[in-house]
Amino acid sequence: MATMASGGGADLVAPRSIMAPGIVLGVGIGGFVDGILLHQLLRWHHMLTSTDDDRIGVKYYDPDTVSGLEMNTVWDGVFHAVCWVAVVAGLGLLYSRVTEHRRAVWGSRVLWGWVLVGWGVFNLVEGLLDHQILGIHHVRGGAHQAWWDAGFLVLGLVFVGVGYLVQRGGRVSGRRS
Repeated sequence: MATMASGGGADLVAPRSIMAPGIVLGVGIGGFVDGILLHQLLRWHHMLTSTDDDRIGVKYYDPDTVSGLEMNTVWDGVFHAVCWVAVVAGLGLLYSRVTEHRRAVWGSRVLWGWVLVGWGVFNLVEGLLDHQILGIHHVRGGAHQAWWDAGFLVLGLVFVGVGYLVQRGGRVSGRRS
């Protein structure tokens, strides 16, 4: 539950109380951006597009065939379902911790900083697990895939760092955020 403190006539929600909801929301949002932008709009990869040379022996489903694209689309859907659960869970956590002054929290640098941290955490976990350890797909396959994968990880580190700095400089209050 959020810790409330009285300060100059405005109640404040303790910034740490929205850390977990912000990070969980950021993970879900980061996953949606990855899935929608890289999987669907740019079509750079799907969940199983590199399983022909993965490290765990998952059967290869060639995305250039109808049956292969169907299987990749199913796994993209599973990925999006997990992202949806993360967003719903993050919203539920946020709602459980903030019952008053919701407008101040939604406009706060604290919440959006933690969301950015969560997005960076998504990039780091997804980049290390799926691109590096399992090798089931890469950001963009081909001659320069190592650079694309490295850039994805660097972007994750940047999001974590910038998000942390943004939330540190913010307050959850009705007057200033």
